[in-house]
Amino acid sequence: MSDQTASSPSSQGTQREESPERLARPLIRLAKASGISTSYIDQLGTYVEIKDDVLVSVLAALGVDASSNDAIEASLETIHRASCNQLVPPTVVVFSGTATRVPIHAVTAALKLSLTLENGEAYDGDLNALLIKDADADPAIPHAYTLTMPDDLPTGYHTLHVTDGDRSADATVLSAPARIPVPEPVAQHHRWGWMTQMYSVRSKESWGVGDYGDLRELLHDAGKQGADFMLINPIHAGTPIPPIEPSPYLPESRRFLNVTYIRPQQIEEYSELDADARAQVDTLHDSVKAANDNPDPLDLNASWTAKRKALWVIYQHGRSAERQAAFDAFVKAAGPDLDAFAAWCVAFEVWGAPWEEDKNPWFSTLDRNSPEVAALVREHQDLFDFQRWLQWIADEQVAQAQASAKDAGMALGLMQDMAVGVHAYGVDVWWNPERFAVGSVTVGCPPDFYNQQGQDWGQPPFNPRYLERTGYRVYREMVHNVFAHAGAVRIDHVLGLFRLWWIPKGEGAKGGAYVTYNYRAMLAVLSIEASRAGGMVIGEDLGTVPAYVSQVLADHGVLGTVVEWFARVNNSPTAGDPYADPSTYRKYALASVTTHDLPPTAGYLEFEHVKLREELHLLSEPVEEFQKAASAERDAMLKLLVDGGWLDADAAQDVPAHEQEIVEAMHRMLLNAPSLLLQAALVDGTGEHHTQNQPGTSTEYCNWRVPLHDADGNLVHTDEVFKNPRVLSLAAVMRGE
Repeated sequence: MSDQTASSPSSQGTQREESPERLARPLIRLAKASGISTSYIDQLGTYVEIKDDVLVSVLAALGVDASSNDAIEASLETIHRASCNQLVPPTVVVFSGTATRVPIHAVTAALKLSLTLENGEAYDGDLNALLIKDADADPAIPHAYTLTMPDDLPTGYHTLHVTDGDRSADATVLSAPARIPVPEPVAQHHRWGWMTQMYSVRSKESWGVGDYGDLRELLHDAGKQGADFMLINPIHAGTPIPPIEPSPYLPESRRFLNVTYIRPQQIEEYSELDADARAQVDTLHDSVKAANDNPDPLDLNASWTAKRKALWVIYQHGRSAERQAAFDAFVKAAGPDLDAFAAWCVAFEVWGAPWEEDKNPWFSTLDRNSPEVAALVREHQDLFDFQRWLQWIADEQVAQAQASAKDAGMALGLMQDMAVGVHAYGVDVWWNPERFAVGSVTVGCPPDFYNQQGQDWGQPPFNPRYLERTGYRVYREMVHNVFAHAGAVRIDHVLGLFRLWWIPKGEGAKGGAYVTYNYRAMLAVLSIEASRAGGMVIGEDLGTVPAYVSQVLADHGVLGTVVEWFARVNNSPTAGDPYADPSTYRKYALASVTTHDLPPTAGYLEFEHVKLREELHLLSEPVEEFQKAASAERDAMLKLLVDGGWLDADAAQDVPAHEQEIVEAMHRMLLNAPSLLLQAALVDGTGEHHTQNQPGTSTEYCNWRVPLHDADGNLVHTDEVFKNPRVLSLAAVMRGE
């Protein structure tokens, strides 16, 4: 996902910032005090002011009343009073080598400070020696101090205890390396890998949809061809029964895994089934295996319906004492979040889909403390335990896939993709609604050059105040779990660490406002977890992203994202302007030719995006104008390829006849980039033309259900991918041969 509202009348012309008169308005002051940006610069460089009614709605979603002038003044006073009375901020971020100063607001002069390290030991340094009284503090604060955090804290999550007479407060200390270290193999020279939608690649053992068994084979074969990583679609958890949400970027929970990708035949207990049980599983597989050869969009529901029955058979078979002990250990380590997820799954299955509230009102009428929920779990303990077991099996199979990648010599192996948020009716929102701004706002992005109507992703945003109060625990656990079986993590829409586009209900994607987040805290979490895992973090920083964001990411060792089709000289958004030579790309970046939100390069060269957007009525301008821009874009790319010596001039005159040559030239040009990681899309290897995802659509197009084809429209199966001459040829290009 990449990240403009229509400019207000006062924002036309050359204005670049808010006027003193606007800044003096109480509503604007309240919004800014609450972390809401009241203006911004869009991708075209246009200054945009946020409308008053949008600000009022976004403030309400944060629990701040701005419904009247009196309410605004009262809210301003409440914020000021809370700031003065806060003993210590609930979250403190410490980056190694950087002085961190923490405000302490006491009412007595008898402060007591102590620090408990993550391992439970007490910090033995003298914190009082690092405490200084503030001479210029607000008169409303009797005893204002500044604590300079010690510079010898170990990496980890610690707790600062502050006592002031009868008052006490704890602060979570996120102590992180200033930069995520670059793994030694990547530090030696740049590494390259593939991007693929794993569900699209199937084998005879698949159940109509690509699975963790296919992923295991793909990683192994790619490693043997010299690739060092493979980026896949998010594998976050979905619904327990159909209907299955096709988009991997709209999960029910980011804490757990998508169990629909399990390969039943790869489960250890499958080989131990008796003849009847084995026959049941094999018959179920036979009922859907023909879909592996179907070139039409994937039938996710049919696949999961058959597979789930097979998994139930295997689950009921039981486990050895050793395997049961491993399962019990997994459940214990996962903690109460796993029980919450399993309970939600049972409620979904027994009481019905939560979004059908007229028939199934449980989502809005019951919560984690409801006796009905506890009774449901007791009455359906088998289903509850089954859901926990599925998560264990999925965890095992993802681990096996990563092990296969490392065994094949990959430096990083699996690169997992982290979605922006979760489904509004998912377990995270139901069980822990306090974590979100729910009901009145959703997350998306304003219009940009490639998404002219903007996007509303329908996801409730994290409440930044909750994150601060709780030391970012939910984010810490999520990042930790993703790194458990990955050598790298890609953060979709990484701007979300800094700010998110909150869209009030009824306003449409254009009518939102940016809400700011404590990016230092989330970067600290990423730094801690990546350092512990020896992994890398990549941020998708495409679209309307301020320049400082990419710089901050690089300063902390988080790689940005560079795409050839978006990389123009001086970051120009104009279609006909020259493309940048890859030698000018950022070093701290994952550089690629394309992304999953564009057609494969062969299709893009032949204007598949123009045809599809016209067909789906997604254009806000005449198709002739969009086609003109697309042609200018292609001409500019071909000129760069020819001028740089990567493509023969004659080939540029007949794109269809020289499609593979041009695609490979674009990847050969990519090797000129200094970027630490270079990426090729598997669809560019096979010559696929079909778009995997068309932003701004849901049911209008078969998003996230397109199987892998070659240039002639033939299916490409898992065991055929790295035997395909065109894939092997592109791999040779990426190896520099």
